[in-house]
Amino acid sequence: MTYEYEGKTEKEAIELAASELNLERDQFDVEILETQKNSLFKKGYVKIRVHTLDDDDDDKGSYKKDFSENHTRIVADPLPQGEFEQKLVEFISSIVEKMGYDIKVSVSYREEKKIGVRLESSHSSILIGRKGKNLDALQLLVNIYAGRLGHEEVRVILDTENYRIRREETLVRLAYTTADKVRSSHKSILLEPMNPFERRLIHTTLNDIPDVDTKSEGEGVYKQVRVLYKGIR
Repeated sequence: MTYEYEGKTEKEAIELAASELNLERDQFDVEILETQKNSLFKKGYVKIRVHTLDDDDDDKGSYKKDFSENHTRIVADPLPQGEFEQKLVEFISSIVEKMGYDIKVSVSYREEKKIGVRLESSHSSILIGRKGKNLDALQLLVNIYAGRLGHEEVRVILDTENYRIRREETLVRLAYTTADKVRSSHKSILLEPMNPFERRLIHTTLNDIPDVDTKSEGEGVYKQVRVLYKGIR
């Protein structure tokens, strides 16, 4: 979800957003829309757009919840259950086949408001794309389609060749390696552009390291995470 707020300063606008949305600062991203400096005839202000991180962004708590012991992931019948799942499978199959690639689509897990879909193809590397961007783009289309079917609340996660798991392991190692470099040099490091889930993973991985902090920078879906040294307070 997105919201817009104004304040005399960027800090004031952000604090207002956090207060009204009842969120911590690391639970939303901020995009600066407009800045007006003080002048003789006009008072200065900053207008921001807030992107909340309930499903798609750097919500550390949400990521931890996904992998907590109390979280229920139901691995069941891989065949689509019900009209909604059947239409999802048909939609994905249609898109990939129109791209000219073979595809077998099945359900890998079911959770409350989330469904995992497995793609099997001899062209998996192409479906994944560089840094998973093709897979992310396809996943975005599928989630838009799910919304049009009246299931906006359901998050559809696509995976192939266990790419998501392998990517998570790579990013966790990257996070710790980067943190060590930052702690040694006391200089910040800006990581490669990442999608919201990947940024959330970096934030969460380093959240408990007391002398290191993280923040997202940039605009759009693929932002970068900066890892900073803050010292032990």
